[in-house]
Amino acid sequence: MAWCSNRHPVGTVPDRGSRSARRIELGRGGGRRHLPHHPGGDRGEPARLVATRETDAARHRPARGPAVVSVATVRELLHQQFPRWADLPITNGPSAGVGNALFRLGDDLVVRLPLHPGSAAAVDVELTWLPWLAPQLPLAVPVPVAAGAPAGVFPRPWAVFRWIRGVGVDAYQDLDLMDVAVRLGRFVAALRDIDTAGAPASLRPHPLRGDDGGVRTDIRALGAAGVIDEALATAVWDGAQAALAAASYHVPVWIHGDVFPMNLLVDRGALSAVIDFDLMGAGDSAVDMVPAWTLLTAKTRPLFREASGVDDDTWARGRGWALKAGLGAIRRFGVHSHHPRAVTGRYALSHTIADHRQAT
Repeated sequence: MAWCSNRHPVGTVPDRGSRSARRIELGRGGGRRHLPHHPGGDRGEPARLVATRETDAARHRPARGPAVVSVATVRELLHQQFPRWADLPITNGPSAGVGNALFRLGDDLVVRLPLHPGSAAAVDVELTWLPWLAPQLPLAVPVPVAAGAPAGVFPRPWAVFRWIRGVGVDAYQDLDLMDVAVRLGRFVAALRDIDTAGAPASLRPHPLRGDDGGVRTDIRALGAAGVIDEALATAVWDGAQAALAAASYHVPVWIHGDVFPMNLLVDRGALSAVIDFDLMGAGDSAVDMVPAWTLLTAKTRPLFREASGVDDDTWARGRGWALKAGLGAIRRFGVHSHHPRAVTGRYALSHTIADHRQAT
């Protein structure tokens, strides 16, 4: 996901009936003082931004497999669609996983190009909703500056964002986790409390549902290998499954969907931004509890819980999701892998089990 700032306010939603080519960029006035119109309008139906110079042919071109993206590709797209930025320096941006290619554009912008259809669909959701959500949140989030259209050199919608200054929370030394816990808890609570009328469903709305057998198989395997305490891990998972019957599970709220350390930025020693909203939408608020066991400690975890304001059942589901995510990371990368996701996975397994032991 692109790193960008919400200090530059939202733009307008174009006429949905227009088929003419048009440029969609954000305005520069208003800041946090003026809440933009709900993307769903009066009908609660999400509006869709029309990409710059979009043609019927480009709009209906099928999106195939991962695209090969280079600086030359980005330069050509800018020349075609945003010539005023075409001569700015372009460099490879930070790692964006397997879903997107990022390129730094000058000092203040970043270009994001989705590498597969799923990421392309996420761009559309983010273009529509992040400008509306951003002024209501206490931390910076990615807000688009411009929407790009599919073209001959790149077959999918793409976007330009403002650059957010900062480093990943997992790479920052001497971080005040007590402050992080409070700031992050308040962010999750603020997002959860926003009106969900017309909101899209998250691509990760209910991660505890549908894979009970696989999780238990992973627990038994790691238990037999002596990596985890099988009985305690099973108890964590049983508690999460039992909490699926709670009323809070059946009330979808706005969630980020991927609040792992790699998506949290620190600037000047404080948590400053949450990035990568590919999975954003309406879902179970327990999904966003995961940093309690992937980042925080026994001492700082209660601060996060208090600031986020969740009930016992949501907390139990969140702990189960962190356990499941940890099991998946170990299965994919291996018990002894130094891959960042494996490191986070081991941390999650250790802390979910220890937290459950302490709670009981």
